[in-house]
Amino acid sequence: MRLVVRIGGSVVASPLDPTLINRYVELLVDLKRQGYEVAAVVGGGSLSRELIRVAKSMGLGESAQDNVAISVSRVLAQLFGLKLGRSGVLPVPTTVEVAAELLEKGRVVVMGGLKPGMTTDTVAALLAERVRADLLVKATDQEGIYSRDPRRFPDARKLDSLSFEDLSKLFEVDRYVAGIHQIVDPKAARILRRRKLKTVVVNGFRPENVLLAVKGERVGTVIS
Repeated sequence: MRLVVRIGGSVVASPLDPTLINRYVELLVDLKRQGYEVAAVVGGGSLSRELIRVAKSMGLGESAQDNVAISVSRVLAQLFGLKLGRSGVLPVPTTVEVAAELLEKGRVVVMGGLKPGMTTDTVAALLAERVRADLLVKATDQEGIYSRDPRRFPDARKLDSLSFEDLSKLFEVDRYVAGIHQIVDPKAARILRRRKLKTVVVNGFRPENVLLAVKGERVGTVIS
């Protein structure tokens, strides 16, 4: 079984949490040991968004803002690679093609961002499409997907499952902007829908939720 794990920067980098990063490295190694082919994509979290804000206040354009955020996510991916040691990959892959080649060679691949105008959600979706993954698990700062943003609406309901068609109706923002922060990026959702790739969104503060999702247990929100 081939997996892509999207590790939210909101989980491991808002603020930076070395203990949680280590737990995710242990999870990736454990999945590999169990026979899974596994790649991960990590986001830059609040640090990326803060640097986007700084770049914007300096009068820099959206492409420059994105490049700063991409650098942060790649540094985080580098930390994963260093901790993974021989199981991992350094330098951090900067194209989906290179990442796919390394996965084929049996390595645990961890990536950050790729290019301006693209979130790490989209990177994960493109990688999953390229390697024909069986499952994508997104570890985020919420229990799953809700009927409305639970940070703003106390009456929001957690959804156990939904279709990609229903997911698109929940988007507050349906186009890319630097620093976009919602449960799934709209462009990524379109790729996953095209690929018909089963996706599970879980609470990433408990890395064991990723393993539960891989095992098919009832956790988070299943999109299919």
